[in-house]
Order: sequence, then structure tokens, then C-alpha cells
Amino acid sequence: MTSTVRSVEAAILSALATVLDPELDQPVTELGFVRSVAIDDDGVEVHLRLPTSFCAPNFAYLMVSDAYDALAAVPGAGRVRVLLDDHHDSGKINDGIAAGLGYVGTFGAEAESGLGELRRTFQRKAHLAAMERCCRSVLAGGAWTFEELALLELLDLPEGPLKSALLRRREAIGLPNHPHARVLVDHDGNPIPRSDVALRLRLAAATRVSLEGNAHFCRGLLATRYGCADPAGPADPGAAATGFAPVVTNTRSQS
Repeated sequence: MTSTVRSVEAAILSALATVLDPELDQPVTELGFVRSVAIDDDGVEVHLRLPTSFCAPNFAYLMVSDAYDALAAVPGAGRVRVLLDDHHDSGKINDGIAAGLGYVGTFGAEAESGLGELRRTFQRKAHLAAMERCCRSVLAGGAWTFEELALLELLDLPEGPLKSALLRRREAIGLPNHPHARVLVDHDGNPIPRSDVALRLRLAAATRVSLEGNAHFCRGLLATRYGCADPAGPADPGAAATGFAPVVTNTRSQS
């Protein structure tokens, strides 16, 4: 396999890793929602799966649509097909994505409106959780006290995955990311007053716990449904050896 073929495969897998479950705020690759990736001379075909056949259609559509958009942006990917397996609306979603109908065009009268506000709701929850993780980490480090958190700025956060995640979530909802921007802000970027910090952090912590708990629950459901090992916990000796990793096949010619 030539370096060019390998690089296209790597780019495709990297693109899929950028696709988040809209409700759980975790990459679909880490959640085990990518079932298979097939690359050939024509393009790439990806099959996605979900923990149950009755997961909300709007969530499912967002995931498939985002995966399609991510793969379509990969140079050299070729024709892109993204298919959702084993869902009660698989046929409708797959046909709508292939035809470029959009959510409303796919579901017709069943779709009350577009998915913009739903996506924004998930993005705000993700921001809350990321903000709380950063504040919790700063407090654990001992350099800041709870009473000082209202003054915490982005430049005060240590570099690392927690800060990077917060910056991405802030960018997604249109918040400023300059060094002197306050960390504790509302969804419009307004700093949280010192008197409201405790309440805001309790709300943020509840949101984080909900996201993490739902993700763990979904992994468990997926492991049960497909007989694969949950990467978040001890492997089941009786589970399939492939675990949650997708099956990747690459038959693209080396020329």
C-alpha cells in the first residue's frame, strides 16, 4: 500500500474522529458508533450503528449528516456514502442523506423544523460541561480558590486537553477565545457574577454528570446489542475480540 493510499485512509479515519454524537458530546469513533469503513477506488462507504433501534431520529440524522460532511471534505476521498444500520428510520435517513434533502426534506411533515436550535442546545450543554471540568481542575491544583473563580481568565488555564476542549466548545457557540476572556460565562459570553458562581457550577456539574452517565449507558447498550467489549470498562471475556473498533477495509489501488 503506497503512502498516498495510507494517507487517504488516515485522513478518513481522522475525519470520522471529529464527528461528535450530538447529545453525548463524544466522538462517534470512541463511542463505537462506527461499524465499518470500506475504501476502494471509487470512494468510501461508512456504516454507522446506534445502541438501540429507537434512538431519536433527529439525533441519528445529525450524526449521519455530520459524518457525511466530514468525509466529503477529505481530499481524495472520492464518492462518499454514509449509511445508518439497524435503526427504525435507517431507510429514510440513508435515502435523505444520499439525495441531499436535509432534515426537513427527509422527514417531511414529521419534522417540525430544522435542527439548528437542537444542535445549539447540545453545544451549550457541551460548553457547560467543559467549563466545569476546567474550573474543577484549577481548584484541584490549589492555585485558585472558589471565591476567585469569577476572575479566572483563559490565559490562567493550564495548556492541555481540558483547555483545548473548552476553547472548541466556546468557538462552537460563538464565544471569544482571547486570553483575557473570562472562563465562567453564560451562553452569551457574559461573566458570571461572584454571587452566582456556586449556582452556575452546580448546574454545570449536573450537565457534565448527565453527559458522562448517558455516554456510559449508551456504551453498555451498544456492547449488549452487538456483543462487543465496552472500552470504558473491563473487557467481557465472552465479548467479540474486535471490541468497538470499526472494521476497516482498503482495496484502493496503489497507482
